[in-house]
Amino acid sequence: MKFPQERSAALNQHTSYPIGTPGKPWGEAEIAAWRARQVKQCDYAQDVLAAIEPLRDAFDVTSYGALDYAGEHYPLFAVRTRSWDDALPTMLVTGGVHGYETSGVHGALQFLREHGGDYQGRANVLVVPCVSPWAYERIHRWNPDAIDPNRNFREGSPSGEAAALVALLAPLRGRVLMHIDLHETTDSDESEFRPALAARDGKVYEPGEVPDGFYLVDDTENLQPAFQQAVIQSVAKVTHIAPPDAKGEIIGSAQIAPGVIAYPLRQLGLCAGITQARYTTTTEVYPDSPRATPQQCNDAQVAAVRAAIDYAVAHG
Repeated sequence: MKFPQERSAALNQHTSYPIGTPGKPWGEAEIAAWRARQVKQCDYAQDVLAAIEPLRDAFDVTSYGALDYAGEHYPLFAVRTRSWDDALPTMLVTGGVHGYETSGVHGALQFLREHGGDYQGRANVLVVPCVSPWAYERIHRWNPDAIDPNRNFREGSPSGEAAALVALLAPLRGRVLMHIDLHETTDSDESEFRPALAARDGKVYEPGEVPDGFYLVDDTENLQPAFQQAVIQSVAKVTHIAPPDAKGEIIGSAQIAPGVIAYPLRQLGLCAGITQARYTTTTEVYPDSPRATPQQCNDAQVAAVRAAIDYAVAHG
C-alpha cells in the first residue's frame, strides 16, 4: 500500500510506461499486454503451501477458497488456533495482500512457527499468510486483471483475492480485537508499480520518495497512538524506523508520531479495515535498505505481530 489517497502519479517526462497511451486509461487490450509481461518467478506451492503443511500438527489449517487464473489453481488457506474459544479475543494477521511484499508472507509463517502457540488460553490467533498467490509468484502487487486487492476489500469486490478474504472474515466482523496487515515499501514501487498505476489509470506520474526504514499506517477514523508506538518500539530493536522527509511526511502523508502515518482504512478499501477491529495497523518494511537483510525484514514483521498481539491482550 504505497501511494496515499491514490495520488495522480506516474510517468515523468523522460520515461514512459511501455503499455498504453499517455492520458488514456487501459482497456482490455492493454491489460492483456501487461499480463503477458508477467513472468512466474516464485513458487507458491513450494514456498507457502509446503511451509503451511507442518503447521497442521499444532494448528487448524482451513481452506477458505481458491483462485483459478488461465489454468493455474491457487488454493487459499488460513491457519488458526486449534483450541478456538469464542470467549477469548481474536487476533488477525494477514500477509501477502501485495504478493511481491515477501516479508509479509514469510514473516507471517515465521510467526506461526516460532510464536503462534504463545497465546494459548489468552487469545485466538488467525493468520492468513498469502492473500494473493498469483501476485506472489509474479512479484507484483496486482492480480491478473491489473486490480490491486488492497483498494478493494469490500462486499462485491472485483478482486477474487479480496472477496475470498472478506467472506472468510464476515462471521468475525465485530469480534476481532486486533488486525495487523503485513506489507513492504520497495524501490520497485517507484521504478515499476506506481508508473504502471498511472499508465493504467491514464494519469501523470510524479516521482515519489521511498522511505528508508520501517513505518506503520494507523486508521484516521480510529487512531490508536499508544498501540502504534508499542509496535514501533518493539520493531526498533530489530531494524531502523523510517524518518520523515523534509516536509515531515512519509510517502506523501504527514507523520503523526515517530514512524506512523494514517489513512482512512475502510474508505480506501484497505485490508486492515475489513473487521473494524479496535486495534489496526499496517506494517511497511523496507527490504531494499542497505541497513536491512531479508531475514531482518522477516524478523521485523514477527516483532510487529508479537507486539501488536501483546498490547491488545493487555489492553483489550
